[in-house]
Amino acid sequence: MIAAKSSKFSAWFNVVTLVLLFLLMSAASSTNEGQNMSQSCVDGTYEHEGKMCCLCGAGLHLEEHCTMNLQIGKCKTCLEETYSSHPNNHESCEPCTSCSQPNANLEVDEPCTPARNTRCRCKKDHYCSSDIKTCKICYPCKVCAKGIKTACTANSDTVCDEGYDIVGITVGIIVTLAVIGLGIGLGLWLRRRHQKRQLPVALINVNTPEENIQFLRVVDLRPHLPDIVEVIGWADMKDLAIRSTILDPTIETCELNHPGNYQEATLELLKIWVERNGKEASRNLVQLLHRSGKRDRAERVMDILSRPNNNPA
Repeated sequence: MIAAKSSKFSAWFNVVTLVLLFLLMSAASSTNEGQNMSQSCVDGTYEHEGKMCCLCGAGLHLEEHCTMNLQIGKCKTCLEETYSSHPNNHESCEPCTSCSQPNANLEVDEPCTPARNTRCRCKKDHYCSSDIKTCKICYPCKVCAKGIKTACTANSDTVCDEGYDIVGITVGIIVTLAVIGLGIGLGLWLRRRHQKRQLPVALINVNTPEENIQFLRVVDLRPHLPDIVEVIGWADMKDLAIRSTILDPTIETCELNHPGNYQEATLELLKIWVERNGKEASRNLVQLLHRSGKRDRAERVMDILSRPNNNPA
């Protein structure tokens, strides 16, 4: 009797033990599966139709969404000349940046890959005035006649050495003294003659005090723009535009609109400048040239404006 009860107890004990072991194994399996599922989304997740799907990695784009929770859908490598630099669920990749825009003077530094955009840099002997990562146009580095103080870099122009040439200065002084003795009288005579020639057109001489420039006659510049462009040139026109707070993108657009033709670029920028200055354009032009030390150009502009058949604005 005792043996039967003991056998029955042992059987129940074995059954309970097996059930407990099964439950423990199921719990452990469920925990490991959850951990593996959460660890499988190494690039993060996104929600789609109530399910959390894994993001596609960098260099890939999404072709099909996942069908089960915490699984990755169907991802595909970016096509040639496209890229995706971050994990995503986009259906297409971004187009690679081109470094071959006309007259931008850029070249490829690092080619585009499925996971990284193209990186551009300035061509040799060119620099960019902005951050090279966002640079859209590079400019030729300045060529120095007397030597280089600071070399041209990717973000700054050459700084020339303005050191004095002792031999040149000595020769210049000797020649200047000799010429002064013979030519001072002739120079004064020519200057008086030039001033008298300017009086009938009511324009002031550029050597007069700057405060008198305000009395210059207002003249319509538009009929004379081609002639003025010949006098000013692209470099001086850019300087005038910058001094008149015309933004760099506007200046760059004029340059890009006329590749290699700086005369047309200067004409376009001068027209914009005239529109900005309105009726005071003629007076402001002479004044800016005077202030920037370009008195010879100011004088030539005044000669153009003093030609016959020029009506006041």
